[in-house]
Amino acid sequence: MKKRKSAARRAVILTSTMLSVFGAGPAYAEMAAEEEPITVVGRRPAYGEAETSTATRTDTPLRDVPQSVTVITNDLIEDQAMRSMADVVRYVPGVTMGQGEGHRDAPTLRGNSSTADFFVDGVRDDVQYFRDLYNAERIEVLKGSNAMIFGRGGGGGVINRVTEWADFSPSHDLALTLGSHEQYRGTLDLGAALGDSAAFRLNGVYEQSDSYRDFVSVERWGLNPTTAFRLAESTTLRVGYEHFDDDRTVDRGVPSENGRPWDDSRSAFFGNPEASYAETEVDLINIHLDHDLSANLELRSRLVVGEYYKFYQNIFAGSAVNGAGNVTLSGYNSGTERENLFSQTDLIWRTEALGMRHTVLTGFELGHQVTDATRSQNFTGLGSVNVTNPTTTATGVIPAGLQTDSHVRANVAALYLQDQIALSDQWQVIAGVRFDRFDLDYDNRLSVNDFSRGDDLLSPRLGVIYRPIEPLSFYASYSVSYLPQSGDQFASLSGTTANLEPEEFENIELGLKWDVLPELALTAAIYQLDRTNTQHSPAPGVTVLTGAQRSEGFELGLAGQVSDSWQIAGGYAWQNVEITEATSVPAGRVVPLTPEHSFSLWNMVRFTPRFGIGIGITHQSEMFASINNSVTLPEFTRVDAALFVALTDQVEAQLNVENVFDEEYWSTAHSDNNITPGSPTAARVTLRARF
Repeated sequence: MKKRKSAARRAVILTSTMLSVFGAGPAYAEMAAEEEPITVVGRRPAYGEAETSTATRTDTPLRDVPQSVTVITNDLIEDQAMRSMADVVRYVPGVTMGQGEGHRDAPTLRGNSSTADFFVDGVRDDVQYFRDLYNAERIEVLKGSNAMIFGRGGGGGVINRVTEWADFSPSHDLALTLGSHEQYRGTLDLGAALGDSAAFRLNGVYEQSDSYRDFVSVERWGLNPTTAFRLAESTTLRVGYEHFDDDRTVDRGVPSENGRPWDDSRSAFFGNPEASYAETEVDLINIHLDHDLSANLELRSRLVVGEYYKFYQNIFAGSAVNGAGNVTLSGYNSGTERENLFSQTDLIWRTEALGMRHTVLTGFELGHQVTDATRSQNFTGLGSVNVTNPTTTATGVIPAGLQTDSHVRANVAALYLQDQIALSDQWQVIAGVRFDRFDLDYDNRLSVNDFSRGDDLLSPRLGVIYRPIEPLSFYASYSVSYLPQSGDQFASLSGTTANLEPEEFENIELGLKWDVLPELALTAAIYQLDRTNTQHSPAPGVTVLTGAQRSEGFELGLAGQVSDSWQIAGGYAWQNVEITEATSVPAGRVVPLTPEHSFSLWNMVRFTPRFGIGIGITHQSEMFASINNSVTLPEFTRVDAALFVALTDQVEAQLNVENVFDEEYWSTAHSDNNITPGSPTAARVTLRARF
């Protein structure tokens, strides 16, 4: 599958964007001239968030959401110079980021690994790629099953990227980052009102970077223009378009040796870097319509049209290091093209009845996805390499014919109803149910046998909230999610799996949310998450749904403002995730990438209006690289630091140092022999102008 975007199409994308910018230019300049300069000296970042609409589809205080939610704000993203979802989840208890074979985000949430439980502004964004944070207003990580809101999947939780939109307020932000390993990154955020009834905003990014890993580099860019129109006093229409392009070396890390990561070099590349690469292109059109039908009745409609293109190829370590220091190489390539069309319509009614306040949500979602996917046969003739010289120029031979060539159509129609009931000043109940009809048609182009399946999914949610005093609330919740037996990427369907019941995820959770200070929130949760209907093959050719997995854990989160000059964000998680009934492995195995203990804490202190420092620490206990439990990633503790200096009223310089004490560690893995070494000490300098 070759890269399909033509030069003409690229020209249309760029020309349309530039016309939008230049068309807004005169008005933008006029508005900017009228605005007073924005003074940023002593800017107080906000690490806490008061409310969310993601968890309930209604604007709800986080304290009234009966679910564990961690919000990573834009200020925290900037202060830590985060660039990726892997950076984000370091400060999210109960979540780890897998290696993703060096070409995709692959989180494990409460012991459940997924590549499809990503959302943008509440709408599914499920293709396998590395997401950037250049246009993120905040990242919301919701843990525990919640199909009532999100539909299929989401067994361990979801990650929702809330993006920045034109909003009639000025935004003038330019940043340039220079860092170790020849990192160059620039971002822009420019927006203004264009009169009383229209607004425009443009977010953009360009990055080109090498790596502490030999021969590894990335080049990516994105543009995200958005507009807003006040069609009437009660009606707002927002339209946005995003193009994102990511080209990188596929780096699958190092192999294992004697049950531990091979540790002779953090930079050595195993395989052929010239033949290991990934190309990703994303085009998204977003249309949001908000209309107040009355003072208590609101209509919200979301339409997202997406096109995704992804191709990757890799030649990598396919075995552990043997006694002679040799490692066998493996290789293949794969391509995906996907078209998404999702429409969500919500009606939100706020009313009182029988002395109780109600926020009633009802709505429907329609989705249509078409996916074409290919995978080559495994390359032959690659041979092996020795650890003394693990990088090769061998490309092997790609056998004729494909291993996979599929055309998949997935259709979703869903109805949902939810009521948030304030029984009194102390007691609240949230109850909801969603019905999904999920239809999948799998066309295997390599076979005359095509398969389809249809699933009727009924997903309940129940939560109770008790607030004994104003700043403190306790909650209990129960929720269920399902995943049809075709994988989160519709990767396969057969005569057997077409007739199997979906996997089921049942989450029971108890927690508290306490505003320790007016702008400092403490959260805690204990949970039990059971995954059932997992496939097990007790004999060749026999598949039964007797497999099961249980996740048990405790999570603690802290975020917000301790004082006018001190911001803090962090968390702790204890988790125990085991196979309880045999799946592809025996019962008793521990699920990979689930450290028993993980801890993170970031402090940012402004000593004067022009000077501040940041100190962060992350700790992770040992964990297994795969479900085989034969390779262990050692525990580690990493310290990061930052320095902030306001050079003028509009310009600030920022220095971020990663891994200050040069801790040698292995942060994550994809398998026993695809293990990622952590970065040695690295520095990044950012100049940011707000005007």
